[in-house]
Amino acid sequence: MAKAILMASGMGTRMRPLTETTPKPLIPVLGKPMIKTVIDGLIRAGVKDIYIVVGYLGDQFDTLLKEYPDLHILKNPYYETVNNISSIYVARDILRSDDCFVCEADLYVMDDDLFADHPEYSAYYGIFRDGFVNDWGFETDKDGIITRVGKGVTDCPNMVGVSYLKKNEAAMIADAVEDRYGKDGYEDLFWDDVVDSITDDLKLKVWPIKEGAIAELDTVDELHELERKLGER
Repeated sequence: MAKAILMASGMGTRMRPLTETTPKPLIPVLGKPMIKTVIDGLIRAGVKDIYIVVGYLGDQFDTLLKEYPDLHILKNPYYETVNNISSIYVARDILRSDDCFVCEADLYVMDDDLFADHPEYSAYYGIFRDGFVNDWGFETDKDGIITRVGKGVTDCPNMVGVSYLKKNEAAMIADAVEDRYGKDGYEDLFWDDVVDSITDDLKLKVWPIKEGAIAELDTVDELHELERKLGER
């Protein structure tokens, strides 16, 4: 079964003041830390080896090891000065080793089968949006192959923070991240920027998911709004 890499090293500045003392993935939604919804979903899907890449307030994630014995912690010493390309760089050998989920850790998963219903090919999970969206999304060719990963897309699937990579594509991305790391401008790169730079060599598609299957929370207001909606169910 696939492995999983959860990126949890960011400082979560847009969710201050909550993140001044707690890393964003450990912020609770109705009492349950966001990252636990991701971990529990992966475990339900049969994923045994889950690697959390930590940085900011990283020691707080150690509490998860008592509850999840198959969890592994990887420390990202570059998180303060380098964007999330550094998390994939730290986990590059894991990425090369097997089929692999790559997930942001500050997600709230509401679909119990989100990870179990994964594709048999390499894909980013996405939700289609009409019109222009000034956020991360995917442009594809007539065969559904991703030709661009980037911000600012029109009538395209939008990124939701989850991808599933077969071993071949995962290894190619790991190699590309390693090659790019340390070169001019690398500090500002998202790992998705590296994926975008090698789309011609990959066969990535978009795995469509339904609205409401997952939530990306960036601000305290978004957190409170999600809790309100969940409380009304």
